[in-house]
Amino acid sequence: QVQLVESGGGLVQAGDSLRLSCAASGRTFSAGWFRQAPGKEREFVCAISWSGGSTYYADPVKDRFTISRDNAKNMVYLQMSSLKPEDTAVYYCAASSLRRSGYNMREYDYWGQGTQVTVSS
Repeated sequence: QVQLVESGGGLVQAGDSLRLSCAASGRTFSAGWFRQAPGKEREFVCAISWSGGSTYYADPVKDRFTISRDNAKNMVYLQMSSLKPEDTAVYYCAASSLRRSGYNMREYDYWGQGTQVTVSS
């Protein structure tokens, strides 16, 4: 059983940057970030393969967000820049036993509790 703990969320202004971190209690393979805005379904943000060599992004965040990982520290990061009010959501870290995973939530075995990101206009 792997536990995931997100951190780094907060209140920022539009155009600001923020970095989220996800600490895993054990080794994980592929990982991803999802988000859920009030009244909306949870949606895929981005994913990274086990090696870190492959990354995938949802169109709304492409070119603004960057996912990365440090396997030596069992950490996954989400660097967010040029934040917009529509990025406001609870952000969840997820880990999969697959070497590559994507937008399908069913590919992920472990989930964190989430961290709130609020972007004011």
